[in-house]
Amino acid sequence: MQDSVRNEHIILGVDPGTLYMGYALLHTVGRKVEIIDFGVLDVHKLDGQYPRLQQEFFFLQDLIDKHKPSCLAIETQFVDKNPQTMIKIVHAQGVAIAAALSKDVPIYEYSPMKIKMAITGNGHSSKEQVAGMLQRFLHIPEEQMPKKLDATDALGIAYCHYLQLGMPVNNEGGAKDWTTYAKRKGLTDKNLTGPNAQLLAALASSKKK
Repeated sequence: MQDSVRNEHIILGVDPGTLYMGYALLHTVGRKVEIIDFGVLDVHKLDGQYPRLQQEFFFLQDLIDKHKPSCLAIETQFVDKNPQTMIKIVHAQGVAIAAALSKDVPIYEYSPMKIKMAITGNGHSSKEQVAGMLQRFLHIPEEQMPKKLDATDALGIAYCHYLQLGMPVNNEGGAKDWTTYAKRKGLTDKNLTGPNAQLLAALASSKKK
């Protein structure tokens, strides 16, 4: 069977939000990955929740038509102390999922903790820490780093899915994070190449500090 990591993918990552929606597109070929685009759709000036959701829906449909992503990776299981905020976020998630379904794009869901764990090795990392790791992995110049973390959140979701293609962390009986997985498989930066080696090196470096 052909290893899925050898295939070409365009991954659309979405960080759903009611006022700002983060989005990111990654192009991957084997272990090579590059950013196509990432940013934030700002709908906060629109009057009312439904016009905002409609704008997000049309925006995602246009992105899908333009870039033909092979999948949508989206953050789910959002929890907030305010029930009204949670309901609005769920609506935004539903709109993103509906946009993908309307274009027959497969959907993969990841919890915030899983995304953080996959990228930083710590499920309780801050958004800033996730953004910093992504900047390092993807060699993003400082001047190109977005001001709003919704954009890097979406990039993290897409990158999390990319990592699953190369070395799934939720396989049967599998490890819950990259550090554990690497130990089980005897993997080091000496016998790994590409982003997986970078991840292990970055995790090791962060633990020394």
